Amino acid sequence: MPAMTEASANPLQKPALLAAGVGALGVVFGDIGTSPLYTFKTVLDITGGNTPQTILGVISLLIWTLIIVTSVKYAGFAMRIDNDGEGGILALMALLGVKRHKRPMIVAAGLFGAALIYGDGAITPAISVLSALEGLNIAAPSLQHYVLPLTVVILLALFALQPMGTARIGRTFGPIMVLWFLTMAVLGVWGIIKHPGILWALNPYYALHYLLHSGSGGFLVLGGVFLCVTGAEALYADMGHFGAGPIKLAWSALVFPSLVLNYAGQGAIVLAGAPTEGNIFYRLCPATLTLPLIVLSTIATIIASQSIITGAFSMTRQAIQLGWMPRLKVSQTSEEGYGQIYVGAVNWLLMLVTIGLALGFRKSDNLAGAYGIAVSATMLMTTALLFIAMREIWKWSMAASVAVAGVFFVVDSSFFASNMMKLLDGGYVPLLLAALVYLVMYIWHRGIVAVGARISEDPMPVDVFLDELAQTGVARVPGTAVFLTRAKATTPPVMQWYVKHSKALHKRVLAVTLEIASTPWVAPRNRLTLAEIGPNFWSITATFGFMERPDMPALMAQIATHGCPIHPQELTYFVGMEKIVAREDGRGVPRWIRACFAVFLRNGARVTDYLRIPASQVVDIGRQISI
Repeated sequence: MPAMTEASANPLQKPALLAAGVGALGVVFGDIGTSPLYTFKTVLDITGGNTPQTILGVISLLIWTLIIVTSVKYAGFAMRIDNDGEGGILALMALLGVKRHKRPMIVAAGLFGAALIYGDGAITPAISVLSALEGLNIAAPSLQHYVLPLTVVILLALFALQPMGTARIGRTFGPIMVLWFLTMAVLGVWGIIKHPGILWALNPYYALHYLLHSGSGGFLVLGGVFLCVTGAEALYADMGHFGAGPIKLAWSALVFPSLVLNYAGQGAIVLAGAPTEGNIFYRLCPATLTLPLIVLSTIATIIASQSIITGAFSMTRQAIQLGWMPRLKVSQTSEEGYGQIYVGAVNWLLMLVTIGLALGFRKSDNLAGAYGIAVSATMLMTTALLFIAMREIWKWSMAASVAVAGVFFVVDSSFFASNMMKLLDGGYVPLLLAALVYLVMYIWHRGIVAVGARISEDPMPVDVFLDELAQTGVARVPGTAVFLTRAKATTPPVMQWYVKHSKALHKRVLAVTLEIASTPWVAPRNRLTLAEIGPNFWSITATFGFMERPDMPALMAQIATHGCPIHPQELTYFVGMEKIVAREDGRGVPRWIRACFAVFLRNGARVTDYLRIPASQVVDIGRQISI
């Protein structure tokens, strides 16, 4: 197992564990917790019937999918593997594909799995809010024409409020979701009382019998059944925010029992003769309480959507730090938590896509066809990475690894194959979104690597550079110059360019290289490597985790305590502003990659803003780089 984090080494006391568990309810379980709004009715639409054998088989499939995928795979196995406390497919990719070995195939699989989650992020708010408001079709049929406009208004408000941050409203998410899950459990019990025979569905025999005796229909229904676990990946991805203990506590003590009871309750009332038209979830509720339940459901879906949007922000920052995403402006919206961030470009693009999906598909039933492919593909890739982790981290035998991961692979691949049958019914949407995100990642990384390789060509040793300064009589002016460079232990190319054109250089020079580790956090004692490789010429390497944001003023203050005689307020930062052009020898990257990379570079956040360098201390140096 990886080294235990401080949080895992010191288990939370019971009150703190309980509080963290309640907090996790509002962030981790919003997606999976609102799936009963649309999952069962979607499955019944696929089956085309409501015979007792069908209902028992479907409910049994839902229950055992929750057990195998969420309780066993994620809570039981995946959450035991962390990258210095962080979880999720990107953290797992960094651990197995970068930290331990350089493995491009693992990196590619992890990145595409991450890209798929953006597709999920666009669909979840649309299908969740639509399904909640569709309760108006039962409670007040005269208002059904307002369902779509109200959905658009709520989605607009949700995305418009993102720049304010979630610190204030976040405190209320947990208690509201406690109320939501308790409400679902009570409604489920109310339904079960009407037809207790539904409890036979707890026996997996009914799930297997249905799959084996319903022909191709049993295979197709898996695509609908999968909707009950679309938020399971969040358990693993948000592990770094809350720790494994609180998430597992919330899942086992409240979320899982509430989901099982509610699905069983929905099945019970159908067995008891309830109509299956409209949203079956709301038929569990007495008519006089339907409107309050619609309000609570809408709030719960907004919380679920908020969780997905926040997750997209966090994943974007991880991808930027790992060098797989163009620099975007990341704003910290609260000092209370590192995860409280806002990424404007991601927010507005998600808003356009989400509202476009709501207007294009118009009903949650239609959106269900587009939902599931992205998440099932991500889960399949997570299973592949878990197999590698079993072999390399836990040192399991091949037989044990194949036996355990093989079960997950069969389950995940079955769900993925079934979901692929929905490809032409809207399933292409998340795949298209994921392909676009992955293409952006590929172009950016290819461009960054090409720029780094070009800059590192014909390096000039520092002693040779300093000798040339003395021989040519370059003026040495008072002060300290900081040059950001990718070149380590050699003369920064931007410094050579500056001296060539200005005929001057500061008396003290710091060549600073920033590196991003494959771990989420780097201890302060391991942050810096510095050496005076020439008279008043310091080479400094600063390493940050992919969950950290570099802060140059803070870094300079730390450098000053390590024997480098500088005054942070008197520094001048020299930053290269690259203009990308084609190589003349024809050995450069393809033209379309170069053109796209140049656009990303030109429109990305300024590196000085990203590194929090005071504008009054910056000198921009424009230069051409051929790739």
